[in-house]
Amino acid sequence: MTLAIITAYLLGSVPFALLLSRRFNAADLRKVGSGNLGAANVLRASGVRAGVLVALLDAGKGAASVALAMRMSSAPVVPAAAGVAAIIGHIYPVWLKFRGGKGVATACGVFSLLTPIAVPPALLVFLVSVWASKYISLGSILASIALPSIAYATGASAASLGAAVAAGALILFRHRSNLTRLIGGTERRLGLRI
Repeated sequence: MTLAIITAYLLGSVPFALLLSRRFNAADLRKVGSGNLGAANVLRASGVRAGVLVALLDAGKGAASVALAMRMSSAPVVPAAAGVAAIIGHIYPVWLKFRGGKGVATACGVFSLLTPIAVPPALLVFLVSVWASKYISLGSILASIALPSIAYATGASAASLGAAVAAGALILFRHRSNLTRLIGGTERRLGLRI
């Protein structure tokens, strides 16, 4: 179990946002926009193509972490713990002084394997929220809140449900500054480049 968690953390900590923003000749993401190493900041700094690519890669590393853990152990708690470790790795990467992204795309990849039936409704919550409000952060927050309830309603295992609650709490914690800006009306809307 320990090996699966360490491996998942290291996979999760691969900073695709930073690597790809450099490939697309953008400034250091830690110094532009939100300062966040996630797909939303890449979208603003480098455009839609780069943002979508980073989101897919971040989701991929989350899914890969869970898939690897599933091969390492048949106990349901191991892939669930590995999934949370991958999200933590993305948010707090050891290579970048523990300053990474907010974990949303990585969580999407994690739960596409842990709770595959719950992900489409949570993704729908995200898409509708972003479409209606033009705030990526609001969609991320609402989807993170919705996922544990949807996972429970769709019969997810106790381990996967616990992972969904832990991931939701982490993502909400990382969005606390966004919540402040949303309340104050100063949050950046989708489509505004930096």
